Amino acid sequence: MAETVETTLIEELYRIAPDIELYDVDRAADLRDEFDIDSMDFLTLVTALGKRYDLEMPEADYEKMRSFVDLLKYLHKQTGQAA
Repeated sequence: MAETVETTLIEELYRIAPDIELYDVDRAADLRDEFDIDSMDFLTLVTALGKRYDLEMPEADYEKMRSFVDLLKYLHKQTGQAA
């Protein structure tokens, strides 16, 4: 079975914040607040996702990646994978 964008995003978030239960957080809220990650952790997440999908993820796009839902939509659009 092919790996989905959502699965990849969850895996990378767990690498950064392994103690957080994804189902206990508001997926529409700011990632940094919900996962208690700082700007370096966020940069690590974006860099890891960019490497996994061979994507350029410029800083100008970071505002489009504020929440789990936003980042998921961004990745679907950039990778061409259906939601």
